[in-house]
Order: sequence, then C-alpha cells, then structure tokens
Amino acid sequence: VVSPGWGAILGGHRPSVRGIRLFTGLIAAAYVISHLVNHSLGILSIEAMDAYRRVNGAIWQSPPGTVLLYGSLLCHLCLGLQALYRRSHLRLKPWEWAQLVLGLAVPFLLIEHIIGARIAPWLIGFDATYGYVLSFIWLDQRQAILQSLLIVIVWAHFAIGLHFWLRLKPWHARLAPILHVMGVLVPLLALIGFSRAGMTVESLATDPAWLNAVRKDLYQAPPELISGLVRALPATLWGFAGLLGLVLVGRQIRRLFRNRRGTIRVDYPGGESVEAPVGATILEASRLGGLPHASVCGGRGRCTTCRVQVVAGLSDLEPPSELEARALTRINAEPEVRLACQTCPRRNTGVLPLLPPTATARDGRRPGGLQGKELSVAILFVDLRGSTRLGEARLPYDVVFILNQFFAEMADALKETNGHYAQFNGDGLMALYGLDGEFAAGCRDAIAGGLEMQRRMGRLNRAFEAELGRPLQIGVGIHGGDAIVGSMGPPTSPNMSAIGDNVNLAARLEGLTKDYGCDLVVSTETARQAGLDLSAYPRHDAEVRGRDETIEIFALPATLELPDDT
Repeated sequence: VVSPGWGAILGGHRPSVRGIRLFTGLIAAAYVISHLVNHSLGILSIEAMDAYRRVNGAIWQSPPGTVLLYGSLLCHLCLGLQALYRRSHLRLKPWEWAQLVLGLAVPFLLIEHIIGARIAPWLIGFDATYGYVLSFIWLDQRQAILQSLLIVIVWAHFAIGLHFWLRLKPWHARLAPILHVMGVLVPLLALIGFSRAGMTVESLATDPAWLNAVRKDLYQAPPELISGLVRALPATLWGFAGLLGLVLVGRQIRRLFRNRRGTIRVDYPGGESVEAPVGATILEASRLGGLPHASVCGGRGRCTTCRVQVVAGLSDLEPPSELEARALTRINAEPEVRLACQTCPRRNTGVLPLLPPTATARDGRRPGGLQGKELSVAILFVDLRGSTRLGEARLPYDVVFILNQFFAEMADALKETNGHYAQFNGDGLMALYGLDGEFAAGCRDAIAGGLEMQRRMGRLNRAFEAELGRPLQIGVGIHGGDAIVGSMGPPTSPNMSAIGDNVNLAARLEGLTKDYGCDLVVSTETARQAGLDLSAYPRHDAEVRGRDETIEIFALPATLELPDDT
C-alpha cells in the first residue's frame, strides 16, 4: 500500500492507483477490526456477540456499507493482482513475500465464509445469527481450523501493511508500543472469544431442537437455491485460481515483451553495473543485480530511503511524477537527486545511492542528498581524556564496556539537547546543533549539551568509581559559524556531517581545555549568538594551531548554570 496522503485521496489531487489501494485497504481494515472485536465478545456469551453484531451490521450491512465494504475488497484485490502483474521481478524482501502470500491466501479461505454467512442469508431472506454461523463452523473440524487460520492470516496481512505504512510517520515511534500491544491483543482476544463461543455451540448442538431452531430458515429454503450455492463455491474458487494463474502467466509474457524493447545499463559506485530491461526502475535494477539498496517502504515512493544522485544521464530521464516530486520536495532534494523506486531510465544511467542499505524510516525524513549546503551551525567536539590508560590494567572486554557506557551517556546528552551526532573518532565525537536553521538556538543548545555531557560524565565516574580508581575527564570545545553540511562518507554508510574552517576551529578549541585547565572552551562569538553573559568567567585571546590570528574564548567550568530561559 502506498499513500499520497489523505489530501491526495480525498482532496485536490487526483487519486493515484496506490492511493486507491491504500484507501480500500483501510476500509477493509476497519471492518476487520470491528469484526474481530465482535468475535472477542464470545468470551462473555453468544448473546453479547449478537448484540454487538446487530449494531455493527447496521453499518456494514446497510446498502451504503455493503457497497463500500465489498467494493473495497474487490478493488483492493484487483489492484493487488495488478501490482503483481506489473512487477518486473519477484526478488522481494521477506516482509513483502509474507504480505503477498498472505494476501493471496485470503480469498481462498474467505469465499466459502462469504457465501455461507452473507450471500445465502441475503438470498433466502433471514438474519444470520452467530449461533447459525458457528453451528456450521464448529461442528465441522475442518471449518473450525480454516476459519481460525483465516483470522490469523487476515490480521497478519493487515498488520504488515499498516506497520510499513505508519512507520514512515514521524509520530510512529511514540505510538509504536501501544500499536504493538493492540496488534497482539486484538487477534488473541478474537481467537479466544471465537473458541469460547464455539465450545458453547458444540454443547448446545447436542440438543437437536436447538440446532433445528438456528438453521430452520436454511432448511426451509428452496432446494434448487441451496444446490446453486453449493455449486457456486468450487466454481468461485477455481475462478479465482484461474485469474491468479492468468496474472502469473501474463507477467511472464509481459517480461518477455518488455525485454524485446531493449536493455539499459545502470552504473553504480565501485565499478558495478547492472543490465535491466527498458522500463524497469533503478531500484528494480539494483534488485535484479543483487545489489543492496535501501527501500523501507518496499519501493512505493513514500520513504525516500532509496534516493540516488544521478551522476550520468540525468538529462535523459523523464521529469519526476507528482508522487516523486512531492517526496523530493519534503526533503529539499537537489535536482540531481531522484527516487530509485520511481525513476525508469530509458538510456544508460550512472547513480550513487545516498543512504546505506540499512537506512531506517527516520533516515528517509532527513533533508537533502549527498551535496552539501552552507548552513550556520554550532559545532561541538568532545574528547575523553586519558583513554589509553584504560587498557593498561583491564581486559579488552572491560575497556569496550566502559567506552560503550561513555558513548551511551554522550548520545543521551545529545538527544536531550537537540544535538545531532556527526562523527566518531575512537574516544570522542563531533556533534552539530542548529540543523533546523535556528543558529542562535543551536548555539544555546550546544552549550547546554556540553554542560549536560559533563554532568553525565560525573554520574558515570560515580557508577564506576571502584573499577576506574581515578575519575575520567572530558574536554568540550564549542564554536559556531558557517559550514558545509550534508550527507558525507562512503556510499554504503554516509552520515550527516559538516566540513569547513569553523569545524576545524571547534576541534582546536576542544584541545585548548587542556591548556587552560577547564572543562569547556566556548568561542565568545558563540556565547554572544547564544545570548549568554559569560563575563564572570575567564576570557582569553587564544592562539590556535593553523591560524595566524588569535580567537577570543571563554574557559568555563562544568558547574556553570545556564539561565532557565536558555
């Protein structure tokens, strides 16, 4: 399922095929949830199930509800078969295979249930109570197993699609624990209620009078109507199986026809190339060649993790579609950046993937591509003093454990003060503040981040006092100014970082903490931008290696308290 957003589905944009598929899938999901809630009431009684069914049925079994539900199911199925037909290959990720197989299994299990529980009562003209439906399911062991399996399969198909849609939303991480709990509880309670009601029906069915009462309308139906429904079941199942077979054969014929139109070459970093048929996307070419390529949303144009920089053949590409253009606009991408899952080269093309194959949905929301842009940021460098002596009397495992704890504390300090980890250098790191364009706020946050690191270092020393013998110390240097900020590093593992004279200067300031015997060194310009009055602390004209001119700095202690409004 792919979403151009509700505005595109219901508002001013023309709905896309993927948008319709999402919309119909969500309609079906709403029914599934309400139906499973109905099942769960079997924990109480069959009467409770029927009471909720009447309310639920007033919505879904009304003429508008029936058209919406069954129209959505049919449309979603047809669009799923169309997507299968249009796939140029079946080199899918495990979750994509799971969703595809589970989705195709649903009709085979659902058709008989629809005919028996919905179509037959509608044609004959009676209300299908839970007692009626469960008498056919739970008095037939095969049906009991198949319908229980149907609950699991439908829910798994729905949950996979919902997860890989919602995980791209910025708020998903906050709600994930609640969604995971619901994802387990809803089907579990439904199965328990379904089983509990089934056992009740098995007990009641020992009385022939009860069984005749719940089935009397069916028994009184015209025999030719019943025989017609019985014949319709295998015909419908074979019809769907034949349709699925036609789709699979059709996609093979389509592949052969498309290959006759010629192939193109996609060149990747490191001299690797892949031959792909004309019309295949860059992402499909990567998968055809077995090359790892990030694609959190499965190639549906939503996450931007598959983004590439087109280094050759950009002028030969078609302009981005509306879906791709919206995604690229969200990340402020440069013209050379395209989504691999939406771009179909018709001539040889060279590309450079901009995110590692292990990229997450959060990485996809980061702005830009490989190209850097000039931005005013605050740069913080922190270094662990005397880290080499850690290994003198300790096992390597112990050293790694202590260093991991150190970096965990530093990472938490960055998270707490809106910092972004940029570089790791063994026993220290570089962080950036103000990436959102708020330079003054970035300077304040950077100073707050340095002080928070010092506080966390004190806590770490207290925790490892017995093991360390002597407290560990860190030095922090902070400077702000213009720098080139962008995704940098090897193609397989780039990271958002910065380069420039101001970055080098911040690194030099960290080294000055040793010379001035202090915990933090902050340039006076950074303090001014942060709106801080640090006149009570020592100010120096420091000589910095590699610069002819001195720079004014403040030598600050870890005990510095920032005003509450900063």
